[in-house]
Amino acid sequence: MALLNRTTQLRMRRILRRKQKQMEAVTEAAEQQFDANLIARFDRLMHVKRFTAGWLTLVILAIVCTTMQTLSLSGYFQTVQPVSGGIYNEGIVGTYSNANPVFATGSVDLAVSHLIFAGLLRYNDQNQLVGNLASDYSVDSTGKHYIFHLRPGLTWQDDAPLTSQDVAYTFHLIQNPDTQSPLLAAWQNITISAPDTRTVLFDLPNAFSAFPYNLTTGIIPEHLLASTPPAQLRAASFNTTTPIGAGPFAWQALQTKPTNDPAKALSLIALKPFKNYAGGAPMLNGFVMHVFGDNQGMIQAFKHREINAMAGLTSVPASVASANDTTVQSFPSTAAMMTFFKTSTGVLSDVQVRQALVAGVDTDALLRQLGYASKAVSEPLLRGQLGYDPKYAQASYSPAHANQILDADGWARNSKGLRHKNGEALSFGIYAEDSAENRATLRTLVRDWAHLGVQVNPILQNRTDFQTTLEFHTYDALLHAISIGVDPDVFAYWDSSQADIRSNARLNFSEYKSTTADSALEAGRTRLDPALRVVKYRPFLQAWQTDAPALGLYQPRFLYITRGTVYGLSDHMLNSDSDRYASVADWEIHTSKVTNK
Repeated sequence: MALLNRTTQLRMRRILRRKQKQMEAVTEAAEQQFDANLIARFDRLMHVKRFTAGWLTLVILAIVCTTMQTLSLSGYFQTVQPVSGGIYNEGIVGTYSNANPVFATGSVDLAVSHLIFAGLLRYNDQNQLVGNLASDYSVDSTGKHYIFHLRPGLTWQDDAPLTSQDVAYTFHLIQNPDTQSPLLAAWQNITISAPDTRTVLFDLPNAFSAFPYNLTTGIIPEHLLASTPPAQLRAASFNTTTPIGAGPFAWQALQTKPTNDPAKALSLIALKPFKNYAGGAPMLNGFVMHVFGDNQGMIQAFKHREINAMAGLTSVPASVASANDTTVQSFPSTAAMMTFFKTSTGVLSDVQVRQALVAGVDTDALLRQLGYASKAVSEPLLRGQLGYDPKYAQASYSPAHANQILDADGWARNSKGLRHKNGEALSFGIYAEDSAENRATLRTLVRDWAHLGVQVNPILQNRTDFQTTLEFHTYDALLHAISIGVDPDVFAYWDSSQADIRSNARLNFSEYKSTTADSALEAGRTRLDPALRVVKYRPFLQAWQTDAPALGLYQPRFLYITRGTVYGLSDHMLNSDSDRYASVADWEIHTSKVTNK
């Protein structure tokens, strides 16, 4: 048993040694294979590594280039464009009292009225008359019979149909003396009729070349107002809190905010877009008018970003101009800034004095100090307007000639250099609405006239007081801008009838009376042929030049300051401040990336 065990043990040892030798052989073979297949090929592996890195770099570059190309193509196929939406907040100085176009006169009232109501015609952004509620019109060869056709499907903002009967009602109401509309004078003796729902006829007693320009007046709804007596219409709630028109925006709300904080608006007038507006649905989601008591309050609200725009300033505040997002719109106007001499009383009733005052002012220097480009006004018609003739321009600047006129007229200088005649001083007061531009203009006038020995007292008033001064003609002289418009019919400003205290508007601020001028003005406005009108106006221009009832200065601008760009709004000629809304239905204040088609 012991021998067997010994034998078995030896066999197992031999087997174990054999296995060890086999393992050693396998291990040696493995080492040889490792050396041959890996260690010996390290140089090749480095080449493979560089090859792989190169491909990886190319792949990364391809990804970057593809991304950049995609972004570039996105910019090509997509651009930042204005889009609809947003609430527009406009600031304006004044008071709100009446949106009814039959009564509206102040800047705030006219602005609100322009947004809510629509006329038969309107001015486009080229200052041309185009159809609004009317699709077309015609006039016969006599110039006295007009036919207007309304657009089909017109509605009021309460969804009631708008017809020609509403048009006839509006102008019949203006013609009624009980209504006491400031537009009465322009509509006397005109017959208005509506033979069907879309046709309106106007029959004039005489040809009147400027008649179509009266048809931008907003139309009001008969179905809401017919039951109100004309004498009581001015007090109707329709005018202030429930107006309904057919303009681009409809009434939404009125909020009054009595406050001692001048940077807070006195009232907010919220309007919403009228989708059925004849000129197309507005792009804005709403329009809010912030009414302020003074310019400083409005400026502070703009700086605090409570409003998008400021209307009616005469200069750009330095604190606002320095902001990166401030945009200034400077609208030229068909208005004339003039100094009106009250010819009916006092020292200014002397034509020699008036001629000297005209010759004694350096109007070129006055224009240079305005700070913006403007056209000079040198006669009652605007440069480039039908009938304008430089031959009839007012006297050019000549202090020597002005002094000669006063000397010859008996106005002698005293020891202080001031002129007197028969114990009366050559002195008068000149009134103007208080603004930076008017203050600068008055300084120039007072300085130039002082050189002639004339003592002038400048009187600046707030807007309300100045309107009272205009209404009652309580002044010696007046620095004021009048709206002339596209047509050269200036009858309202210079005809004798318009100086009469019984005149409805009494816009003859010089109280100028000339039978020659009266005849020429009447003849010029009743001729349709442009060439004939030019001839008819010449006696008026000559009389105005000789009589010097006013001193023409310049065509003022309307300043409109916005935060950022208002797309659809561009500088264009204005006939009135509210004509800035000519393209309001197209205004946009938001932008977005839009795919190009």
